[in-house]
Amino acid sequence: MAYITFQPSDYFNTKLFTGNGSTNAITGVGFQPDWVWIKDRASTEHHNFFDAVRGATKRIYSSSTAAQDTAATTLTAFNTDGFTLGSSAAVNASGNNTVSWNWKAGGAGSSNTDGSINSTVSANTTSGFSIVKYGDSTGTQTVGHGLGSDVKVLIIKNLTSTNNWHVWHAGIPTSAIHLNESGAKTDSWFATYQNSTAPTSSVFTVKSGGGDDALGSSKDYIAYCFAEKKGFSKFGSYTGNGNADGPMIYTGFKPAFFLWKRHNSTGGWYIADNARSPFNLVDKILGPNDSNQESAFGTVQNFDFCSNGIKLRGTNVDSNYDGGQYIYMAFAEEPLVSSNNIPATAR
Repeated sequence: MAYITFQPSDYFNTKLFTGNGSTNAITGVGFQPDWVWIKDRASTEHHNFFDAVRGATKRIYSSSTAAQDTAATTLTAFNTDGFTLGSSAAVNASGNNTVSWNWKAGGAGSSNTDGSINSTVSANTTSGFSIVKYGDSTGTQTVGHGLGSDVKVLIIKNLTSTNNWHVWHAGIPTSAIHLNESGAKTDSWFATYQNSTAPTSSVFTVKSGGGDDALGSSKDYIAYCFAEKKGFSKFGSYTGNGNADGPMIYTGFKPAFFLWKRHNSTGGWYIADNARSPFNLVDKILGPNDSNQESAFGTVQNFDFCSNGIKLRGTNVDSNYDGGQYIYMAFAEEPLVSSNNIPATAR
C-alpha cells in the first residue's frame, strides 16, 4: 500500500488565536507558512489572504473582488513557526477569536520559464502546492506552476483590478466558478479565461478578455495551484442524497480541513476544520465568499470527520440536496495509513 512519508501538519495546519490589537507574534503553526488565510471569527471582516510571493502586508480578499492593497499593520512577517501581525482589526482585533489556515510552499519563489510567459513560482512538490505570480500579457498563454504533476485545483485573482476570483476544479473539468460568489458553475468561463484547456503537469493556460479575470495587459495575477497527494489532499466531487444518512466522501485520511461548494445551483462556499470543531458532529462554518462571522450549521447540515473521510449527516441544500452536485477540497490531519503503519483513529 502506498502512503505518504511525511506528517500532514508539516505542510498544512490550522491555527486559532486571540487578537490583541497590537503586535502579535503567532506561533505554533509548525513551519514557516507561505500562504496564510486569516478570518476573524467574531466579526464581519473579510477573509484576508497573504503569501510569501507577493510579500508581507500585501493582501487580497476571497470575499471581495477588490484589487490587492498594502496594509502595513496586517501581516508584517512570515516566521519560522508562524507569522507576526500588526494592530489591524481586520486580522488582529483585540479579544476576538480568529482562525488562520496555513500552507507551506517553497518560500519567496523563483523564476519559472516552463510556460510561454515567465512566472515567479513558490512550489512544494511533496505536498502538491504552489503559488504563482504572472501577468502583463494578452492572447492565450501558458504559465509554469512548478508542481511536476497535474493540477487539480487552480485559483486565480487579478491583483491589479477589481475582478472576480476564477476557480477551475477537476470535479467540473469543462467549467469554472467564482470563489467570491455563490453562483453556479459556468462553462463559458472555462472557455473565456482558460481557452477550454485544463492544466497539465507543468503549465496552466490563461486567456485575456472578458474583463481580464485571468490575463491582461499591465495586470498582475496570483494563482494558487494544487496537485493531489495520496494521504494528504483530495480534490473531488460528490452527489447529495437529501437524506440524514448522507453520502460518505472517501478521502483516504482523517480530515483537518474541508472546503465545499454546490456547483449545479446557487449556494455558498463553506469551510470546516478540526481546530474549530475538534469533535463530531462538525458544527462550525465560515464562508469564503462572504464576510460573515462564524456560525453553526444546525442539525440539517452537520457531518462527521471520520478516519477515512467525511460522512454527511444532514439535508441542507448547501451540502446534501437530493441530486445536488458539489466540489470539495480536503487536507489531512492524519493519513489512513502512514509510514508507521498505524491506522488513523476515529474522532
